[in-house]
Amino acid sequence: MRSQIEIIREAARSGCQFIQIREKDLPARQLCEFTRDCLTAVRPYGTKVLVNDRVDVAFASGADGVHLRVSSLPADEVRGIALRQGLNDFLIGVSTHSLDEARAAASTGADFVVCGPVFDTPSKKAFGPPLGLDRLAEICQAIEIPLLALGGIDLSNYQEALNRGAAGVAAIKLFSDPQTIKETIATIFKNN
Repeated sequence: MRSQIEIIREAARSGCQFIQIREKDLPARQLCEFTRDCLTAVRPYGTKVLVNDRVDVAFASGADGVHLRVSSLPADEVRGIALRQGLNDFLIGVSTHSLDEARAAASTGADFVVCGPVFDTPSKKAFGPPLGLDRLAEICQAIEIPLLALGGIDLSNYQEALNRGAAGVAAIKLFSDPQTIKETIATIFKNN
C-alpha cells in the first residue's frame, strides 16, 4: 500500500483534483487507515479524496466525500447525514451508465456524476456497450452538474470526451503508472 500512497501523492503533486479510494476488499478499519494516509499525502496539494461507496468510512476517516454506486444510498440521504454532522462541503459523486441514471443522481443532489463507459474497455463490459461520444454529449447537455467521462479513457481520446461536454475524465489505467503519471496529468492540463 505504500507504493499506492506514493502514486497518489505524485498524482496530487501533478495537479490531479480528485482521488477515489476504491479498495473494495479492505475491512473498514484498514480502509479508514488507508484513506487517512491518502489524505495526509494529498493535503499539501489541495486534492480531494473520496471513498468509493463506504459512507461510514468516508465520515470516519475525514475524507472530502464519497463516490456512490447507482445502487447505493441516494445522494440526498447521504447529504442529510453529512449536514447533520456539520459537513457542509462534503462531496457526493455518483457512478452512472445512462441518461436516466445521470438525471436521477443530479435530481437527488449529487455534486457530480461519473458516466460511462464512453469507450470500449474490458473492465466495464458488465455495464453494456459503450455509450459513445454522441450519447455522452446528450447526457452532458441534459444535466446541470459536472460529468466526468469514464471507460476506455486514454491519451488518444480524452480530449474528445472533453470536447463533447465532459468536465473532466476519470480513469484507472491512465493514471496508474508511477513512471508516467506526472507527464500524463501535465498533458491533460496543458491541452485544456
